[in-house]
Amino acid sequence: MKFPEGYQAQINVIYTKVDGWNGRMDLYANPKSEKPTPVVINIHGGGWNHGVKESQTGYSSFFKNGYAVANVEYRLVDVAPAPAAIEDVRCALIYIYAHAQELNIDTKKIVIMGSSSGGHLALMAGLLANDKRFDTNCTYSGEINVAAIIDKYGVTDLVPLNKWGSAKRWLGDGFGNLEFVKSVSPLYYITKNSPPLFIVHGDSDPIVPYSQSLELAKKMISFGVKTKFITVPNGKHGKFSDKEKQKVNIQMWNFLDNLDFKKNN
Repeated sequence: MKFPEGYQAQINVIYTKVDGWNGRMDLYANPKSEKPTPVVINIHGGGWNHGVKESQTGYSSFFKNGYAVANVEYRLVDVAPAPAAIEDVRCALIYIYAHAQELNIDTKKIVIMGSSSGGHLALMAGLLANDKRFDTNCTYSGEINVAAIIDKYGVTDLVPLNKWGSAKRWLGDGFGNLEFVKSVSPLYYITKNSPPLFIVHGDSDPIVPYSQSLELAKKMISFGVKTKFITVPNGKHGKFSDKEKQKVNIQMWNFLDNLDFKKNN
């Protein structure tokens, strides 16, 4: 991973331990910045059953904009089914809060991002906000409120997907329990106080239905939450053209730059 001068890398930092499993994240922070920096917490995808944090690259625009980066792994289904992965990403978020001073991070400027199942986990971690029901392995006494969520073609409602292979496997014994399925679905946590949300989804996605993002955007907007929804025409599951990726990146930075982080300084 290339990162700018002044940044420091901490690879495989253990942010939580559960039943002999070590949760690790890679941290790229700028301890010498005059002001505490924003941070993006990134969560990889893979249907909750595969994928590694090392597959994630492309943080150059975040570094260029002065962000620290936390690249997170979590328990996949073969280690533990739902809601384990949610507990883990909440622990990762809490780790950032707890270590913000030494990492020189501004906790009012935490952005959480993920794609596919990682988008689902980013949504859960951010939309839970100060609801600490899944904070069973990590505790934080202060307020938890992320500044923004970036959801790339993530799963938003597992109720209509609970028979879908990856989802059914991740839900495990809970797949037939409607209340449990809702409890691990981001759509049911939206309030007027939810963080601003940037969504991107291809309208020809063969894996996560485009309708999942449509419903999410509709509900966010109905609550008056700042939402930007980018549709990639004929876009598949993250397989967008370079031109489309560039367009999405420009839109994402317009969205982040307009969040008025400056008011928090």
